[in-house]
Amino acid sequence: MTTPDNFLGLETDFSALDRAGVLVLPIPFEATVSYGGGTAAGPEAIITASQQVELYDREYDLEPALRYGVHTLPPLDLPDDPAAAVNAIRIAVAGAARSGKLVVGLGGEHTISAGVGQGLIDALGGPLTVVQIDAHSDLRDEYEGSPYSHACVARRLLDDPAVEQVLQLGIRSVCPEEVAYVRAHPDRARVWYAEQVHDGIWRDEFIARVRGRRVFLTIDVDGLDPAIVPATGTPEPDGLTWPEMLDILRTLNEQADVVGMDCVELAPTPGLHLADFAVAKLVYKAISYIMMRGR
Repeated sequence: MTTPDNFLGLETDFSALDRAGVLVLPIPFEATVSYGGGTAAGPEAIITASQQVELYDREYDLEPALRYGVHTLPPLDLPDDPAAAVNAIRIAVAGAARSGKLVVGLGGEHTISAGVGQGLIDALGGPLTVVQIDAHSDLRDEYEGSPYSHACVARRLLDDPAVEQVLQLGIRSVCPEEVAYVRAHPDRARVWYAEQVHDGIWRDEFIARVRGRRVFLTIDVDGLDPAIVPATGTPEPDGLTWPEMLDILRTLNEQADVVGMDCVELAPTPGLHLADFAVAKLVYKAISYIMMRGR
């Protein structure tokens, strides 16, 4: 038998469009990477690796994907220009989100998240809180001449007044401009650095900020420690552990309504499929936390 070529390798009963509660949208965009490349191959690698992930989840004592169903959409064919690509992503995500299904974008570089967030706002309205798990704040107004660089995505999301706040966890690398921005906008931008997550001092304020909110979750895989996901363009040491990542996701979904998510910046490396598999397993777990909450 041949495993179906979709996210998690699901048979038609659980992957057909009319039966699925989740839409996985591959977004293989890569135009502004500044160090290691390869993120355009990320979506395909995640989908391929996901077909080796066990569907059974001990936390739920069942196979969650068979409860909610996942349909994998065709990859977006995007222009090279970042601004035009973000607009195309925005249109595609808005159309998918209007179906009432959970939209899950797979990147691609982090620039795609500007389009995913804007598309969710177009379809569902505001206000919207962004929860960003990342090694980098991505709050520069421009980088290497582009306001749509992967290093600017959080700033572009905050350009929209419908985005009430961006909450960042796992950060290990910032520049003076980003530090100044966070200090000047404490109501709209909040950073918990990796050591604060390790020490557990993020939880109370994070819960207060997300409780009852509608949330767009964006996961840059370099938020995790490179020991877990070494295949990413800009790795940083001392990242989040697997239990810390799951603790954040579990806490978020206990308190908030996650209305869309993406996962970005996997840069597959030949012979290093442990990273592809870890990201695929993480995406499945994140989807399950959202869908099994009773969405």
